[in-house]
Amino acid sequence: MCGIAGYVGPRNAIEVVYDQLKRLEYRGYDSAGIAFLNGGSGIKIVKKAGKLTELGKALGDDVPEAHIAIAHSRWATHGGPTDENAHPHFDQFEDIALIHNGIIENYLELRTELAKDGHVFHSETDTEVAAHIIGREFSRGVPLEEAVRVAVGKMRGAFAFVAFSRQEATKFVAARNFSPLIVGLGDGENMVASDVPALLPYTRDVIYLEDDRVATITTSGVTIQDLDGNVMETPVNHVDWDLSAAEKGGHEHFMIKEIMEQPEVVRGCLAGRIDEGGKVRLEQVFSDQVWHGIDRVNIISCGTAYHAGLMGKYLFEKMLRLPTDVFFSSEFRYSDPLLSPDSLAVFISQSGETIDSLAALRLCKQRRIRTLGIINVVGSAISRECDRTVFTQAGPEISVASTKAYTAQCLVLKLLALYIAQVREMPGVRVDEHVAELRSLAGKFESALQVSAQVKTLAEKFIDAKLAFFLGRNADAHATREGALKFKEICYIPTQECPAGEMKHGPLALIEKGTLAVFGATDPDIREKVGSNIREIQARGGFAWVITTDNDDSLDTVGDLVTKIPSTNDPYLSALLSVIPMQLFSYHLANLKGLEIDQPRNLAKSVTVE
Repeated sequence: MCGIAGYVGPRNAIEVVYDQLKRLEYRGYDSAGIAFLNGGSGIKIVKKAGKLTELGKALGDDVPEAHIAIAHSRWATHGGPTDENAHPHFDQFEDIALIHNGIIENYLELRTELAKDGHVFHSETDTEVAAHIIGREFSRGVPLEEAVRVAVGKMRGAFAFVAFSRQEATKFVAARNFSPLIVGLGDGENMVASDVPALLPYTRDVIYLEDDRVATITTSGVTIQDLDGNVMETPVNHVDWDLSAAEKGGHEHFMIKEIMEQPEVVRGCLAGRIDEGGKVRLEQVFSDQVWHGIDRVNIISCGTAYHAGLMGKYLFEKMLRLPTDVFFSSEFRYSDPLLSPDSLAVFISQSGETIDSLAALRLCKQRRIRTLGIINVVGSAISRECDRTVFTQAGPEISVASTKAYTAQCLVLKLLALYIAQVREMPGVRVDEHVAELRSLAGKFESALQVSAQVKTLAEKFIDAKLAFFLGRNADAHATREGALKFKEICYIPTQECPAGEMKHGPLALIEKGTLAVFGATDPDIREKVGSNIREIQARGGFAWVITTDNDDSLDTVGDLVTKIPSTNDPYLSALLSVIPMQLFSYHLANLKGLEIDQPRNLAKSVTVE
């Protein structure tokens, strides 16, 4: 959430940072602004509530020339989405402009202290407080980077800052504590952003700024210091994404592009991880001795990643007989969890920057619990701080509503389970047979995508739906939870999701004539029971859409509409494939309603505040 951009160099900095913000629109925002050096008259700030186009109108057609600028797209936390609350913000003396992601938890305490010293505030934000704290230090005659270091030491919370001053107009200073910040290195120019796609048109060489680090960025170079002022050596990473991977590739929305990319995601996720002998190879994980000693797995995640974690619980307990719990990251550290010293904490996150998960990770490290990350973004905070990390290799995911990342997360969990089964020599687990299913999976994803036209017709029928049920059993119950989340996120229609057998214990009261019920029915061992649940819905006037496999016809005359996906010999993978029709259904219905698909209201891609 929130986008940070900054540039210093020979190009027109205003145009560069505006372009950077456009490439960060997927993160979700409700206002935007730019600060730049306005010749000899000091810093000028232009900011507007609403979409980036409103900022563009405020800038006008005759954009002035500037060679240093910072810009921000804000997702409201402290104070509503107004022009006054938009970033950047000045300090008390209008010497410094500052942008900020995250939350300063002790901002009220700091604001009260500053007000007693005569500081006047023009917004409701914690960000303006940060600008005033830095400005107060700067007014005492210290360099900007020192003022930032001192100010960061006074603040509590999760945040990233970028600031520049009119007195030192050849540099800007960036600081990170929890919230992601990436420095881009160019030739005679340097820049900063909160995510890699904003940097790709200008450079492929980046530095992932670590926590409690301050970067001083000029045209000639970048200096990184810790909070004590010590210069820190920091590795430079080369980004090998193709720029087109962060663009729509001819599709109307990023979401449909990413849904259609899933066959390639399957291939990429498996690449290099299955050998010719049918064994799973995960080089990034713990030694065999560690796997023999683990007595429990705790999966900790949020949103879509939480639903992948539920799939992992099903898999680990069924295949490995390994007790597994799944926790919401936002609740984990406040619940005083009981953690066995021989347990493993698995953190699943697309961005690797989710603040709730990062806080839970740090609690596990304090308790000396082994940690493993399942992450998409290389260099992200969670990937760096986990003891071990397995990357999903899904490529950049832009749409706020996650699709391909879920598939990749579930596949990594499958690979991990098979790897543990190999190490532990689990009786009855034929790893080679599971691997054979995985080898054919990409083609089955391609086939599953062919249901798009049928699903679009169904979406037309339910365009005015007021409620939808998402039901299944075993792994299907977890997959339909993810289908329900997509439906809520982009269609703005309430859902009821639960194991299908639980309907009769309360939720059935919500069924009325015409109510849509989506059934996952891919597991042959319990399909007959699901058939009974379908009839319970229909007996009360509901419409049953059944997603099942193409090798079974037992529900063909039961469901009101039956959608077939390719069959597998693995209930876990069959349930995973069933997500494709549900993703497509949500996409088509939202598109028919003319809704904002890639940036649904009130949501953001990378949630970096609690």
